[in-house]
Amino acid sequence: MKVEYRRLFLIGLGFLVINTFWSVYNSYVPIFLREIFKEYRYTSLIVGALLTLDNIAAITLQPFFGALSDNTWNKFGRRMPYIIFGLPFAALAFILIPLARTVLPLMLLAIAIGNVAMAVLRAPTVALMPDITPSHLRSKANGVINLMGGLGALIAYFLLSSLYKKSPLYPFLVTSLLMVAVAFALYYWVREEKIIEHEVVVEKGPGIIKSLVAVFKDADTSARNILLAIFFWFAGWSAVEAFFTTYGVEQWELDPGTASFYLGFFSLSFLICAIPSGFIASKFGRRKTIQVGVAGLGLILAAFTFIEPLVLVAGLLIVGGAFWALVNINSYPMVVDMAKSGQIGTYTGLYYFFSSLAAITAPPLVGWLMDLLGIRTLFAFAFIAFVVAYGLISNVNRGEVKLPTAEITVSS
Repeated sequence: MKVEYRRLFLIGLGFLVINTFWSVYNSYVPIFLREIFKEYRYTSLIVGALLTLDNIAAITLQPFFGALSDNTWNKFGRRMPYIIFGLPFAALAFILIPLARTVLPLMLLAIAIGNVAMAVLRAPTVALMPDITPSHLRSKANGVINLMGGLGALIAYFLLSSLYKKSPLYPFLVTSLLMVAVAFALYYWVREEKIIEHEVVVEKGPGIIKSLVAVFKDADTSARNILLAIFFWFAGWSAVEAFFTTYGVEQWELDPGTASFYLGFFSLSFLICAIPSGFIASKFGRRKTIQVGVAGLGLILAAFTFIEPLVLVAGLLIVGGAFWALVNINSYPMVVDMAKSGQIGTYTGLYYFFSSLAAITAPPLVGWLMDLLGIRTLFAFAFIAFVVAYGLISNVNRGEVKLPTAEITVSS
């Protein structure tokens, strides 16, 4: 059995616009907020706290809609209803953010609406991949999906950053138009199958809360450890992502568009390494591959605390993107391969529950530390988070590739 690349690339369009959305959001919304709160004593803490609004929506809604989509079937499909209706609502709200950037209540309302819509569609979008892909191909397939996501980030960092210099509205407007176009493309080109070939039974799952309790009560700690590892490495990276543009403006004296452009080197490297990372994990194992990625990126983030020349920044971001691909491409397949039949959406929700929880706690905590100890605290915090994540992933013993019987017979 081979990976259905054409279908995966179509599904990946959803991931492309999701990443474009968040890359633009994380680059410029913190700048808007800092301008509003620039006279306050704890500016970074306030901005960090407000940046968690999207993740509060994610942590409360993503697991619910992931589990709900496991049990949805209507004329639009299983996952598609959430995607094709969520994207246009998110796009409309996204346009309003820069238009209302000087009026805090209106901007927060636009942010809230956009983030609720994105939380509704995120888990169903990602769950489409394992729906059509057997276990032994999921790392490779996830490489394709993340390739598309990386392309979305490149669009934001390399192309839309230049538009920001002309008007802060333009990156948001182009992203919104792209989201609407993808919603129409998915509606016309993607048809879900009523019977998911790679699930023995599609049945009503236990729900997100019961699944979470079951994971933490399980004598086998693998699922718990990987979810906690996901929390810590996303805490480290969420902090960097939330304040990188701010760091570039205040520490390296760059304009916001140029600071965002530098993150494009990270995304470009991630894009190039996305598919190879899946093949590497298939050969050497997912856990070992993730361990290398966590260790490598952790050391690079530590190095940012001490470097100044921007040529070194670009070089380290390129290497860091490759390490992040080793982590990000293989962690989600590892989680869903711990799921029982009929619970892929539920475990997808758990994955995003822990990554969103990290994104809720890290920005305000780091913002507070930056206000107290200085802006260089950012990368020190990220390094410590990756050290903890490495210890946790080292104690995961499940979630490796599951070869089908037929393939084992052929290869022996």
